[in-house]
Amino acid sequence: MAFRGKEMMKKVLKRVGENNLAPGVKETLEKCIPKSQVVMGRAHRGIFAGRHIRFGNQVSEDGGNKSRRSWKPNVQEKRLFSYILDRHIRVKVTTHAIRCIDKAGGIDEYLLKTPYHKMDTEMGLYWKSKIEKLYEELGKMEVVFFSPEDETKFEQGFKQLKLEERAARRDFRRQMYGTSGKEKLAGEGQASDQATQEESPRIGDGHWHADDHDQAHNQQLVAYS
Repeated sequence: MAFRGKEMMKKVLKRVGENNLAPGVKETLEKCIPKSQVVMGRAHRGIFAGRHIRFGNQVSEDGGNKSRRSWKPNVQEKRLFSYILDRHIRVKVTTHAIRCIDKAGGIDEYLLKTPYHKMDTEMGLYWKSKIEKLYEELGKMEVVFFSPEDETKFEQGFKQLKLEERAARRDFRRQMYGTSGKEKLAGEGQASDQATQEESPRIGDGHWHADDHDQAHNQQLVAYS
């Protein structure tokens, strides 16, 4: 449940009586009962940005009868991209937290700009401390700038490495599986072309041809007539 520590303290003092308390008991109660909003269990596993269950009365239109009710926050599961981690973070957030993250410029900026006393969830505190540590380590690193000539050399070197990797993969496939499918098809096409070229001159040398068959048929018709 989400409730205010101040309201809870008022209820305790009202029931017991502030005059009936022994000296020092009120101070110990204030230490035990937090003054900030107590966070519900589900909020500890996400980033809610101060949005929790709210309680109130539902008033009927006819008789004005009041009945207690609650309003739960609109919680959604989102994948937020972190630039310092270079990956997406899957986290449950409220729609108010999504607007705050968009306004800050991203999940990293939101966690860095939000103070600790406003990060009232365990997950928010964990990610905030982790990202602050990563940015602190990044700030200690030395930055080196290269000239345009060096950058062109690096690009050419990377391209050459990619070409060498492709050639190595091609040679490895040839050693493992023999010739590739394209080379097999090309070889079969060349073999079929050679076979057709070899068979074409044999038709006129001495084999039966379609024209010879027509001439023989015409001679038979003349003989019968």
